[in-house]
Amino acid sequence: MTDLAYLSATEALRLFRSRDLSPVELMNAVIERAEAVEPQVNAISERMFDEALLQAKQAEEAYRDGTARTLEGIPVATKDEQPIAGRIASDGSLAYADHVAEVTHPVIERVVAAGGIVHARSTTPEFCCAGFTHSKLWGITRNPWNLDYSPGGSSGGSGAVLASGTATLATGSDIGGSIRLPAANTGTVGYKPPYGRVPAMPPFNLDHYCHDGPMARTVADCALLQNVIAGPHPHDVVSLRPTVRVPEQLGDVTGLRIAYAPNLGDWPIEPEIAANTKAVADALREAGAIVEEVEVGLSRADVFKAAFIHFGAIFGPMVTRVADEHGDKLNPYALAFAETAAKAMNEPGAFLAGLELEAAIYAPIGELLDRYDALICPTTGAPGLLAGEEYVDTKFSVNGVELDHYLEYAMTPVFNIASRCPVLNVPSGRASNGMPTGVQIVGRTYDDATVFNVGAAVERVRPWAFRPESL
Repeated sequence: MTDLAYLSATEALRLFRSRDLSPVELMNAVIERAEAVEPQVNAISERMFDEALLQAKQAEEAYRDGTARTLEGIPVATKDEQPIAGRIASDGSLAYADHVAEVTHPVIERVVAAGGIVHARSTTPEFCCAGFTHSKLWGITRNPWNLDYSPGGSSGGSGAVLASGTATLATGSDIGGSIRLPAANTGTVGYKPPYGRVPAMPPFNLDHYCHDGPMARTVADCALLQNVIAGPHPHDVVSLRPTVRVPEQLGDVTGLRIAYAPNLGDWPIEPEIAANTKAVADALREAGAIVEEVEVGLSRADVFKAAFIHFGAIFGPMVTRVADEHGDKLNPYALAFAETAAKAMNEPGAFLAGLELEAAIYAPIGELLDRYDALICPTTGAPGLLAGEEYVDTKFSVNGVELDHYLEYAMTPVFNIASRCPVLNVPSGRASNGMPTGVQIVGRTYDDATVFNVGAAVERVRPWAFRPESL
């Protein structure tokens, strides 16, 4: 049998049902793995191991008496940003280190209702406002594939626990790439659902850049968790009706027309990233799809101008409000984020200008997706960011091009702007520094099934490794 700590959720459920594996055995394996690797990786913000073992015993009984639910007995790490009533809700900040949540996030409600066991909560950067994961509160979270690097952010802890084998499934959220960046950097699968597909909490449920979604090691596992958390919620006015499920049978792309964009415009791309993205395009041709290379023609400067105007209207002021009261407790990157967002919003007519830019950015994407069933492109232009680096005063270059802001190494914010497009990150390969790389599979607005179908085809033709050699 595969190392239990890296067993897929779908296989674990099959073994639970056949009584060839106990939920207690799986939970013990995951906990033992966490105790072994967490001193190096530091991806768990809160451990609930004792409670989890008791719940695993209850799950064992549920399989005996025939009352097992969809995720019964599966260890799920939830992103610490997603609150659990009665537990600390710090947002990764010393400023909120003693704050206790009064409500539970809808995603966690649904995981628990489906029998999933929340055995751990995963680390984030402060206020989830960075593409890497470290904070004064929790310290540095490191990438299991190369401990000198970050697992990405802001769902970096979730990506790291999956790659570490310390969770079977994990939850994330994405406002500028916060699911897809960690997935790309940790060799895992991450899904940014279309806006409204998965319920969230106010006020950020009303922010069309914001998405909660699933992370996993396989496409089938990611689809499994997505089907649990999707659907309307009485406290989220934008949550969509009816509930849309990803099909169980995935991977047939015969005849699908797929646009392959080596670049979305003028992003600098490292040769290894370019080669791995092309390899995914070739794999899809091998799987039977019609894959054609295209140019999208977006301006990196326009994308990040629009993004920071948007952040300056909603997300930035939240961070600024805390900084005004607790500035000395905040990390430099959080203060820098608030300042950059505020500057972008200070120009007269900025919000209108941002909306005009967003419309112009979506136009070529919409035209492509009118001709093609899906679009594939790199997730990032470089394989990862260094662990613990603030990227405030340090200049960051990709393929010899110095960036104005480190986050410009990511092509993910494009699809927070085009927020109704579903986007699945799957691994595209490895770089010479040992870091995984990723590719984004972008679907037509609200077409969840196609991106999972394409992802499953890539996985079948070009399978990826789950376990880092270094741990």
